[in-house]
Amino acid sequence: MNKFWTVLAFTVANKFRTKSFVVTSLIIAIVISIGLNAPYFISKFQTDETVNVGVIEGSSEMLPLLDQHVGGQERAGLELVVVPDQGSLEDNERVLKERIAAGEIAGYLLFGEADANGFPMMTYKSEKAMDFGTVNQLQQALQAIKVQVVAPALGLTAEQVNQINAPIALNKVQISVGEGAGNVGDAGKTEGEIAVATGFVYVMVIVLFIGVMASGQLIATEITAEKSSRVMEILVTSVSPLKQMFGKIFGMFIVGISQLLLLGAVALANIALPHNRSLFADMNIDLSSVGFLLIFYAVLFYLMGYFLYAAMFAAVGSIVSRTEDLGQAIMPVTFLSMIGYFIAIFGISAPDSTLITVTSFIPFFSPFIMFLRVGLTDPAVWEVWLAIGLLAATIFVTGWLAAKIYRTGVLMYGKRPSLKELRRAMRAYKI
Repeated sequence: MNKFWTVLAFTVANKFRTKSFVVTSLIIAIVISIGLNAPYFISKFQTDETVNVGVIEGSSEMLPLLDQHVGGQERAGLELVVVPDQGSLEDNERVLKERIAAGEIAGYLLFGEADANGFPMMTYKSEKAMDFGTVNQLQQALQAIKVQVVAPALGLTAEQVNQINAPIALNKVQISVGEGAGNVGDAGKTEGEIAVATGFVYVMVIVLFIGVMASGQLIATEITAEKSSRVMEILVTSVSPLKQMFGKIFGMFIVGISQLLLLGAVALANIALPHNRSLFADMNIDLSSVGFLLIFYAVLFYLMGYFLYAAMFAAVGSIVSRTEDLGQAIMPVTFLSMIGYFIAIFGISAPDSTLITVTSFIPFFSPFIMFLRVGLTDPAVWEVWLAIGLLAATIFVTGWLAAKIYRTGVLMYGKRPSLKELRRAMRAYKI
């Protein structure tokens, strides 16, 4: 048992000392900090400059109403610049374009003939191809004016118009309707809680995938490198292959968890900054609504997913003698994890679909997809623990098989052995 801890400690210390690990962790921490503070930085560069819109004097009876509406807004961002009428459309546009070239206005609004509803056709022209913000503000202002003009003709009072335009309050709550099912979310989730849970699930699925891929490939690479440099021949004489494999798996797990805890602390420190706290409050995002049960399942599925794929990567790494051949050898395991990841990511928009329900019970996909169902739907408790039981059984079988392959594979050199050659070698070594 002491040799197992020796391998584990060596794996952890060796990885912590590598420059690539330190630099990568630092870069990811910086990226997280920039990403979480990006809205604050962007807001600092935004200005409240008013956009000047040119209009021809007397071109429409609505101009006074439009000017009154735009000027009455607290933060309209628009200001009408009245240009004297030149007598013809061509001359008017020429003058307006000169005003744009001089920087006096950003664009101009032209009023045309009335449509079937008696409202004039309007065109906004500017040099900017993506000037959607100004167009949207003009549309909102003109729509309000249209209501103001049409309502009296229909005999509606201002109070009646306000009642018609008042938004409808519709709250969404997720509930459980399974009788006696003992569903995970029996208490139900409000709309805000659903939004927070969706974000949490999305982040955790990505974290699991990155953790599985990064740690798994590091395990396989380290084992193959030891074989290719013939260091493995020395190691097997002092430490049994089984202790080597599990020592590397657990050691890399500690490295991965340490990195995740560091990055999580960086994220929490940035979220706790005053400007970010106020931003989350304005968006009605309450991170405390992530329940203990969801966090428990996140940790559980992460651990089980890691050990399942780590054993598979270790087994594959043990049968490869050259690092050049490793990428092709681990491709099936990589594809297996990618399938579960992409099903979960694309299934966020339809977490109760048949595909999600069925694949959540497939052990190689359960860490991604069953966690998705726990976070976004309301599966029965027996469904969740059935998936966990199947996943635990698969981890046991995979670990047992990986150990047999590892003990055989580390002693085999040359080209990657086939399954028949592996079985033949296992019989020869009495494994």
